[in-house]
Amino acid sequence: MVRPTHDELALSFDAAAEVYARARPSYPEQALDWLLAADARAVLDLGAGTGKLTAQLVERGLEVTAVEPSDRMRAELEAALGDRVTALAGRAEAIPLPDASVDTVLVAQAWHWVDPARAIPEVARVLRPGGRLGLVWNRRDERVGWVAELGRILLQSDGGADAASPHLGQPFGPHERFDTERWMQTLSPDGVVELAASRSYVITLDDAARAQLLDRVRALLQRRGLAGRTEIALPYVTECVRADLPA
Repeated sequence: MVRPTHDELALSFDAAAEVYARARPSYPEQALDWLLAADARAVLDLGAGTGKLTAQLVERGLEVTAVEPSDRMRAELEAALGDRVTALAGRAEAIPLPDASVDTVLVAQAWHWVDPARAIPEVARVLRPGGRLGLVWNRRDERVGWVAELGRILLQSDGGADAASPHLGQPFGPHERFDTERWMQTLSPDGVVELAASRSYVITLDDAARAQLLDRVRALLQRRGLAGRTEIALPYVTECVRADLPA
């Protein structure tokens, strides 16, 4: 089997935008508290997807611009948030905002898709002096047995190395790391299957291979005594990285 390229995986989400919006979790408020400076007002959600993080930023009363390359993902975001947010087509390597126009750039579950050599200068360009870049990833907590089995079925690390060693550097100062405590996403058994279906690796499989993989997820839930439950608690830890521009 020919594995998809990095770019093919990055562009795959357009085909599963509705599933992504239903199945993916949002982010713990503890992570946002750490990522956002106390005086943050104008925030860019870069690689905003269907607006999981965007909605939380809007609820905090922030002035939010969402930039997302996928038309269908962006359509999901706009349907959910309407005129409460400015949503623009764009990429981390070519941000459609003026120089020094925001004080914070957050990138949720997306930094591993960008070219850091091109994205870092662009992020620095749109940030005001002293502005902050924050990166965040939700990680399934595979210290739990059935979750580790799920990870093996999915064959994906979810970009785990990127949070541990983010590709940051000048003109940003040293980066800081923070991991939240374990928290739970509550899903139905079908929701767990949809979560699996929202992974880039699964999206890019052919129909037969995708159906086979999702059947393996259902079999895992059945074997672990989870298939008959109304709710399943899926554990996560959220990994955060932040770095500031010189003032």
